[in-house]
Amino acid sequence: MVEDFLLFFLVGMIAQFVDGSLGMAYGVTASSFLLAAGVAPAHASAGTHIAKFFTTAVSGAAHASYRNVEWALFWRLALSGAIGGSLGAYVLTSIHGDIIKPFIILYLAFMGVLILWRTVFKVVTIKFTGRTIAPLGFVGGFLDAIGGGGWGPIVTTNLIGRGGEPRYVIGSVNASEFFVTVAIGAALIAAIVTGHWKEAAQLQNYAASIAGLILGGLVTAPIAGKFVSVLPRSVLGVAVGLLVLALAAYQAAALFKLI
Repeated sequence: MVEDFLLFFLVGMIAQFVDGSLGMAYGVTASSFLLAAGVAPAHASAGTHIAKFFTTAVSGAAHASYRNVEWALFWRLALSGAIGGSLGAYVLTSIHGDIIKPFIILYLAFMGVLILWRTVFKVVTIKFTGRTIAPLGFVGGFLDAIGGGGWGPIVTTNLIGRGGEPRYVIGSVNASEFFVTVAIGAALIAAIVTGHWKEAAQLQNYAASIAGLILGGLVTAPIAGKFVSVLPRSVLGVAVGLLVLALAAYQAAALFKLI
C-alpha cells in the first residue's frame, strides 16, 4: 500500500505539472497508470476524477492569479462541460469505455498535426463564440468522464488548433475543468446511491493510489500556472502539439498491445 502511494504521488506530481503547463494530460496520465496497475476502466476514471477535484481547484486558482483565464471562455466551457460530463458519467457506469478509444486516438493525432502546423505558420488568433464553444465543451466533458481523461486533449487542442492564444486557452480550460470534475463526481455519486453502478464498492481498494495522485498533484499545481504566463506562444504551441502526438502514439501502441 505504501508503494502504491509513493508511485502515484510521483505520477500525480508529473501529471499535474504537465497539465497545468500545457492544459492537458493529467487525466490521461493518471488513468493510464491506474489501468496499467490492473484497475477497471470505470474505477480508473472515478479515481482520477476524485483526485482532479482537488488538483483542478488549486490549478484553476493558480491560473486565475496569474491572469491566464479569459472569463467569457471559462463560463461557456464550464457549463457545457459539466452537462456533457454528467451524461458521460452515466454512460461510463453502463457500458465499457474502451469502445471509443480508436476514435480518440485518431482525433488526437489529427489535432497534434494541426496545432504544429498553425504554430509554425503563425496563424492569427481568433475570437471564439458561444456557438462553437458550447458543443466542444459538451463533447470534451462527455469523453473525459468515459475515458478518465480527455478534457484537456479534446478542448485545449481544439481551441489552440483553431488559433487560440495558448496562455488563455490553457488557463481557461484548466480553471473550468474544476466544475466539469465536480459535475462528473456528482453523477458518479448519484450512480452509487441509486444502485446503478454495481461495482462501485471496489473503489476503496485503490484508496492509497488515489491519495498519492491527490497529494502529488497538489505539490505541482501552483507552480505550473506560472510557466504559462511567461513562456512564449510558439514554445507552448509546439509543446502541446508534440504532447498530443505522443499521447496518440502511446494510446495506439496500448490498443494494439505493443506495450
